[in-house]
Amino acid sequence: MKLLRLLFIFLSVPLFAQQGGMWIPSLLEGMNETEMKNLGMKMSAKDIYDVNNASLKDAIPHFNGGCTSEVISDQGLLLTNHHCGYSQIQSHSTLENDYLADGFWAMSKKEELPNPGVTATFIVRIEDVTTKIMAGITDAMSEADKKAKIETNIAAVSQSSVKEAWQENRVRTFYEGNQYMLFVVETYKDIRLVGAPPSSIGKFGSDSDNWIWPRHTGDFSLFRIYADKNNRPAEYSEDNVPYTPKHFLPISLDGVAENDFTLVFGFPGTTDEYLPAVAIEQVINTLNPARIAIRDKALAVQDKYMRADPQIKIQYASKFASIANYWKKWRGETLGLKKSNAVGIKKQQESALTAQINKKGKQQEYGQLLPQFETYYTQREPYALAREYFLETALRNVELLRTAYQAYQLVQVYENRGEQSFEDRRDNMVDRMSSQYKNYSKKVDEEVFDALIAFYAEKVPAQFLPDSFKDMNVEALTKNVYGNSAFVSYNSFKTLMDGDAETVITNLKNDPGYQVVKDMADAYFEKVAPKYEELQLNISGLERDYMKALLELSPKDARIFPNANSTLRVTYGKVAGYSPADAVYYEPVTHLEGVIQKYVPGDYEFDVPQKLIDLYNAKDYGEYAEDGRMPVNFIGTNHTTGGNSGSPAIDAYGNLVGLNFDRVWEGTMSDYYYDPALSRNIMVDARYVLFIIDKYAGAKNLIEEMKLVHPKKGNKKSKKKK
Repeated sequence: MKLLRLLFIFLSVPLFAQQGGMWIPSLLEGMNETEMKNLGMKMSAKDIYDVNNASLKDAIPHFNGGCTSEVISDQGLLLTNHHCGYSQIQSHSTLENDYLADGFWAMSKKEELPNPGVTATFIVRIEDVTTKIMAGITDAMSEADKKAKIETNIAAVSQSSVKEAWQENRVRTFYEGNQYMLFVVETYKDIRLVGAPPSSIGKFGSDSDNWIWPRHTGDFSLFRIYADKNNRPAEYSEDNVPYTPKHFLPISLDGVAENDFTLVFGFPGTTDEYLPAVAIEQVINTLNPARIAIRDKALAVQDKYMRADPQIKIQYASKFASIANYWKKWRGETLGLKKSNAVGIKKQQESALTAQINKKGKQQEYGQLLPQFETYYTQREPYALAREYFLETALRNVELLRTAYQAYQLVQVYENRGEQSFEDRRDNMVDRMSSQYKNYSKKVDEEVFDALIAFYAEKVPAQFLPDSFKDMNVEALTKNVYGNSAFVSYNSFKTLMDGDAETVITNLKNDPGYQVVKDMADAYFEKVAPKYEELQLNISGLERDYMKALLELSPKDARIFPNANSTLRVTYGKVAGYSPADAVYYEPVTHLEGVIQKYVPGDYEFDVPQKLIDLYNAKDYGEYAEDGRMPVNFIGTNHTTGGNSGSPAIDAYGNLVGLNFDRVWEGTMSDYYYDPALSRNIMVDARYVLFIIDKYAGAKNLIEEMKLVHPKKGNKKSKKKK
């Protein structure tokens, strides 16, 4: 009886769980298409992904390599999140023209602002190349040899696969190395800022409301893709013209209701749904607490200065948001993993898998997987902890150390590749740092350094610390670094980097800031990285075999989706409220009155523009309201993660109904474990986007180029707003 119960836990799939998963769009026919139609979808799988005909995938570009966006007009108008375009909005902002505070709206194409380096990448086609990538791989090979052979095969397939001259081939792994897919892509490089609401709308609630429901945030911004006269990718040029898409998304004016079908299409970053219980325990008890504690200290310093100084507020707005985003996510993730009993459920699943392995006589092939996981993760823990402290301190939260670390890498380039490579990378670094130092404050960074270096010296396992960090006087070190290092200003940094390689390296070695990061990096690469990478390579091999066991021993109709890896995915579900705690239930839709209820005049997070208040008081919502109320945000059961920011929420007919931008706090653990009771994604209602563009900004030129429809009323024809 116990065996049968465990197998039921492992193999059965509750109906509600059909709303989880991140699926490859080229493989939707069959089970996924049936599930989507059972949930209310009126489209076919080919409407979503088709190589030979225009389909939804042709309207969904990867925005700047980190977010998702969607084309919403036949003139290449691009919609994404405000926080995805935040650094571009910031880069165009000054104290005189503060687009972060006031918003920006191009009333003609001539007013649209270029953004060097920003890209939009479309998927042309997806092809399974597993057989080609696995050619020559044998069980007798070591994990290192397998990895090397696979990398060689990937390079060969990328080079030889058919594509146009302006396209690129990319091979990505799925199911932990059990499947490989080729993506043929087109990357557009002339992306111009078109519109952005003020941060009091686009970031309303800011860090207090981040990862929280109910939300009332107009998290959107508008860009436009430009192409050459042949509609192909091109660098910025005044001769470029607006991109003509193969497909763009009509926008529904009918909105959403509870239980409506929703499809989120985008580029989710990273998930680890199939980690063993021992790995999840390590995340909960060791890694997340360390990450959170470091960022606690960095954020406290930055917040203090941002609240006191408007210039620093502009300089650090994007950096603070970036640091705070995952700081809060890790806290909610830990809470959700505990609350959902993720470790306990995974242990039950592992017991069921063990029973299935024994039943099928697969002990020799798979019987040692779980014990080996336990061994390797236990051995890895101190190295993983030291690694997190190094990454968070030297590479993510102290700007001087991050810049000095890039100089450290530059020295490695010289030693491994010679003078020419050194000079090329040095020149690029100096050019790139101009914009970095524009948003740098020595006094803020000095206080962050002081707090984090002391914490590093205290918390990193003693055997991994540099000798110079033992019995260190942190106050004296901080004073020396920020009083004498060339990394505290752009001018002194440029002087430090001037000269031939030997001169620059000699000067670097005498710089106190460089000396600190060199000591940290040398200790890390000598004492931590080699063992961590050795253990991680072994763990990766186990993960591949563990996933193979799941795929082999599960029923043919089991819903086993590949982990996210920044490739194009479909996730589907329904609009649904949820109950995060006993006797608490949250409705799935919020409205503009919630913005007004949260309004705190002059507040950093909850201020509201007067014009929005006036529109609310007059109930001047145009055709975007529903029953006299202005919808703002809604939630659904779509399985999303980082990278899905900016993803379109698409209705049953293929129309845009919302813009994904966040998850609920209790459900952030869905990167490791999707719980349908707690996991909800948060979306801006498309009607609120239209309302802000039209009624708040008066940018009717943008409304005119969109296709507005009423699918629920049977009218899917274009409706132009006059």
